[in-house]
Amino acid sequence: MAKIFSFGFWNSVARLILRNRIIILLLIIATTVFLSTQWKNMRFSYTEANLLPDDHEDNIAYNEFLDKFGEEGNLVLLGVKDSTLFKPENFRAWKELTKTLEAYPAVDYAISVSNLQQLKKFEEPSRFEMVPFISEENPTEEELQQYQDELYNELPFYENLVYSSHSNTLQSAIYLNKEIVNSKERKTFVIDELQPLIANFEERTGIDVKVSGMPYIRTLNSQNIIDEIGLFILAALGVTSLIFFFFFRSIRATIISMITVCIGVMWAFGVIGLFNYEITVLTALIPPLIIVIGIPNCIFLINKYQQEIKKHGNQAKSLQRVITKVGNATLMTNITTASGFATFILTDSTLLKEFGIVASINIVAIFILSLLIIPIIYSYMNLPRRKHLKHLNKRWIGGFVGWMEQMVRHRRISIYITSIILLVASIIGIYTIKISGSLLEDMPEEAEFFQDIKFFEEEFDGVMPLEILVDTKRKNGVLKPATLKRMEELEDHLAEIPEFSQPISITRLVKYSKQAFYNGDSQYYQLPSSQEQNFIMPYAKGFSSNENLLTSYIDSTGRYARITTYMKDVGTDKMEELEQDLWPKINKIFPEERYEISMTGKAFIFQKGTNYLVKNLIISLSLAILLIALFMAWMFRSFRMIIVSLVPNLLPLLVTAGMMGFLGVPIKPSTILVFSIAFGISVDDTIHFLAKYRQELKANNWKIKRSVYAALRETGVSMFYTSIVLFFGFSVFMISSFGGTVALGGLVSATLLFAMLANLLLLPSLLLSLEKNIANKEVLKEPAMRIIETDEDEAEIEKEESKNSER
Repeated sequence: MAKIFSFGFWNSVARLILRNRIIILLLIIATTVFLSTQWKNMRFSYTEANLLPDDHEDNIAYNEFLDKFGEEGNLVLLGVKDSTLFKPENFRAWKELTKTLEAYPAVDYAISVSNLQQLKKFEEPSRFEMVPFISEENPTEEELQQYQDELYNELPFYENLVYSSHSNTLQSAIYLNKEIVNSKERKTFVIDELQPLIANFEERTGIDVKVSGMPYIRTLNSQNIIDEIGLFILAALGVTSLIFFFFFRSIRATIISMITVCIGVMWAFGVIGLFNYEITVLTALIPPLIIVIGIPNCIFLINKYQQEIKKHGNQAKSLQRVITKVGNATLMTNITTASGFATFILTDSTLLKEFGIVASINIVAIFILSLLIIPIIYSYMNLPRRKHLKHLNKRWIGGFVGWMEQMVRHRRISIYITSIILLVASIIGIYTIKISGSLLEDMPEEAEFFQDIKFFEEEFDGVMPLEILVDTKRKNGVLKPATLKRMEELEDHLAEIPEFSQPISITRLVKYSKQAFYNGDSQYYQLPSSQEQNFIMPYAKGFSSNENLLTSYIDSTGRYARITTYMKDVGTDKMEELEQDLWPKINKIFPEERYEISMTGKAFIFQKGTNYLVKNLIISLSLAILLIALFMAWMFRSFRMIIVSLVPNLLPLLVTAGMMGFLGVPIKPSTILVFSIAFGISVDDTIHFLAKYRQELKANNWKIKRSVYAALRETGVSMFYTSIVLFFGFSVFMISSFGGTVALGGLVSATLLFAMLANLLLLPSLLLSLEKNIANKEVLKEPAMRIIETDEDEAEIEKEESKNSER
């Protein structure tokens, strides 16, 4: 037996805790205060989670793009589909709104119908200049109507920039300062400045303004995450405290448990701050997770304390035995749960690593807090009254346990048939699972900003930027006629794809230059020939130094160009199809020996990251299974017992995966967590059952059936209690407005429910059916660690306590 985990060891731990109560409480308070000072280091994520490792080729390409052109997702769009915008009073209000926005330090510049610039040709000297499209300060309604007609018919340069090619919808493009796009200042601008201005405009004019663009979407999405953290914590506290009170009918036991988990939540936030991690959609789940996982610890400890009080009425002895007898069991269950989360640390994804580190540390921390706080607080309180112990005699759960026993005793074949049917159906469902890498899929569909996204997808063909970087491999290679023609050919191809918007690149400015050279005639909006370029060049000299929208689409050396198109919300499968169709066309247009082309952008990287995470899911789940199998091998020292114990824990995972396929829930960053989390938690029940089963075998002289039924009766109640807490605790996440979080909560809850039934029906059935191969002294050797005390341990504890009293 491993001495460190013997009951003698836990006896020493109990004495240490109870003899140093004041010091331990002071240490807990000091640690809590210290970790609370780290809250200031917490910061909410202001960008999408980068799911790829830093050294991944797609990440390297994206970072190279950012080095050349800066942050690409800096565009906020204001859309209006209302003809009354061109009424003089409404147009003045729109013009004022644009001017006000341009005055903010967060805004680099804005392009709107009210401040459009038109490219004009001038002589003596020969030059191009940008002049106001609307020159009058207060145009009349007739003049505004004329300008509207000119905009749609004579300025193709602004198509899909200011007006929609599908309808008369207009938009203003607000380009944010790239330095603040991924910072707190972005939130200040969007929430405190932009939204009130738009609300004021809508109130003045009665015109509905749609708002979108990646900075706006990300800001409101991050704000939703922030708002939901508090909601989750309150909901988790409320649900678990109600269930706890229902079980124990004791206000003080409920309060003690809530204090314990609240300190655990404070520590969780402190650990996030201590490591300087961002609060993402994943790390935001950790505080309520700590509550849900911590409450079962409190149930085990308080229930054992009350059982000991009822048994002999000695408080000191009861508190010591709580730690001595429950220490191993709670430690092992928390370690297996933490192991499920810790496997994410071994992945190459920074997002999952941070989640795994914080979750596993805090699961161990909540175990330590429970083991320290509950016995110490109870040591300062009076003995529980008789009414507080009544729940120990309740028999309402007996019917459920009795049904389980009857099923195992008389319906084992039915259990096996049902399990096989579920397995086959699950495998069929698994083959229908889809992978989703959509940036928008998990966002709250009822939110106004999500509806606005759909508006811009319909009118402007998308809001998520996809970037194509063109490397000409030579200085000023972009402006060569051959390169421009190749870029235009690719842009024409992109424009024909329904999922992409009209692309934007330097070719627009070059075509607009030719139109301006021919005095603004829109039929000349096309790339100039080599001869025309010679005529146009004298007019274009010096123009590149002027501020213009498209100067950011070619780098300072003229070697690199970017083509930007905006995507609709397509999933990973569709994006892979589009990518496979695009590359042959790209390679044909741009010969590899002369050009180097890369595809990048936030949406593209996110989708690549989702595929990468699916591979990591398989790795992390396999590691979790291996780690827990090794752990159980060390505890039970039996390979056959490992196989038997894994079956009822893997089947619920397969059932859940099958459900995802049938219900159309895709594999995505939020749902891939389900399997490792659920496996790490559900295996706790298996450990409890097998530990009790082995103890009963020794007590019943290796009589299989008697031992199985005794273990089932003994552990069935505690499994039911903890499963109910976990089921409703994880169900809390279903109140989220994020689809991924809802799926996570529902799937984990369902998996844990299946796992409870599998451990109470399938596991005992397997033990009974395989009794000749499993239930013998050679297979079930003396365990490396005792989880549940035996009569010998009880005698050892009594002996140890008598020695201590003599001292």
